[in-house]
Amino acid sequence: MADRSKVIFGNQMSAKDYKKALEKKKSYLRQFGDDSKAAYSAKLVENATLYEPLGVYDIRVNEGDGEIPFDTEKGIIVGNIRMGFGHYRISIAMASAAKALGYTPYWMDLNSYKDTTCTKVIGKQNDLYSFGSRLSQKLALFNKLVWEPMNYEGFRQLSYNAADQKNAELMAPVFHSIPKDIPLIGTHVWPAQAALHAGMEHVVNAIPDNWPMALHLAEGATHTIQTHQSYMGYRILNGFKKKEVLNPMPAEDLVYTGHYIDHELVANIEKDCDARLERKKNGEPMRFLMSIGGAGAQRELFAAVIKYLLPAVKAKKAALYVNVGDYKAVWDELCRDIPELAELSTTHFNDWADTNTFAQDAIVGNVEGIHAFWHENIFEAVYCTNLLMRSADVLLTKPSELAFYPIPKLFLKRIGGHEKWGAIHSAEMGDGSLECEDVPHTLQMIKLFLEEEATLKYMCDRIKANKTAGLYDGAYEVVKLAMAKKSK
Repeated sequence: MADRSKVIFGNQMSAKDYKKALEKKKSYLRQFGDDSKAAYSAKLVENATLYEPLGVYDIRVNEGDGEIPFDTEKGIIVGNIRMGFGHYRISIAMASAAKALGYTPYWMDLNSYKDTTCTKVIGKQNDLYSFGSRLSQKLALFNKLVWEPMNYEGFRQLSYNAADQKNAELMAPVFHSIPKDIPLIGTHVWPAQAALHAGMEHVVNAIPDNWPMALHLAEGATHTIQTHQSYMGYRILNGFKKKEVLNPMPAEDLVYTGHYIDHELVANIEKDCDARLERKKNGEPMRFLMSIGGAGAQRELFAAVIKYLLPAVKAKKAALYVNVGDYKAVWDELCRDIPELAELSTTHFNDWADTNTFAQDAIVGNVEGIHAFWHENIFEAVYCTNLLMRSADVLLTKPSELAFYPIPKLFLKRIGGHEKWGAIHSAEMGDGSLECEDVPHTLQMIKLFLEEEATLKYMCDRIKANKTAGLYDGAYEVVKLAMAKKSK
């Protein structure tokens, strides 16, 4: 295999950048050890949360042999990491689409094999990213001088990809006992890169963002994108080496698919949008879904929104779903900030059956007041938002992976410069607001949703039109592409 840290899509890296990539890999080897010769086992286990609805099996590494054989005909691996909630959510969409198309989804989280160098490397980077994300919300100067530039231009450079490729070599050993001809969809670039270094034969790299960055390159895989806007940026590797004109990515390596969305959400778009408009027409409480991501940031912004909405909740003009994910401390802090919150709220805490029942009943039933959700299980914490989405009227979220979902959206201030392009795309497609960069503009949008019908109707009409155009079929298309690679 060619050294993908030296030459990336025909573009030679400088000796300085290559040396830095080598030094980074050596640093991790010193910290976490070299397990490149390890013969790690792999077995399949039913995923406790996702097996029943989506047929998902976990791939467990270094836990001995299992009794369930890999299905080399219908099996498809969704390779991911937990870094925030975004990559898990995209993985759920891929698993949902795979099941709907008749395939068996295997869940492979490279951040879950605690005794391996792979997971130790990812865990350290995940901790740093989460810390930086939260710090950026508290320190404006850090956000301006460090976090925004890193997320916007730092990750955009080929030198960053060169370092990642070396790091991915340390992740390859976890694939030792996995059949190499099973297609793999990477919903983060590291699983895609690691799979290629491990000799996996059919790899699709599902790029999550709408801002082209070298961070997301996994040469040797087929790259998929959710938006036409980002196509040319990836095709010509625009700005990936400052102002230098680069050799382009081959056309066959880049495919537009549309948004990566769960089958259950896509299949019910018309029904759910019609229900939103009917509730609005009947004067029922408008349901706002607040989803706090895996980094646990933006608590202060959510507190401001909740305080503003409390009078409307009491007057039965609004209802709130608040999903704090697996961050119970965030809920506790919100209750300290807003003394009324606890007494006005019905909590659905760490009871997955209760959450499922509420989510299903809310699709056709009445909802009032505030409903809070917390689950310590990561799958439940993430999937909770997906379940609540169908019965919600408006989703309040930063413009991350949720920017692409088929529900009317109010975009909160971004965390990282790359995220702003998610809001821009959604506004262009008509299914979301502009990014509200401060509290007053956020409250302005909430007022529009509450006091008039036009904004909600506009977004619902656009969502239905977008479905007709195939905008939300991306997960299906990625799965089809991965299986087609195998058939060839």
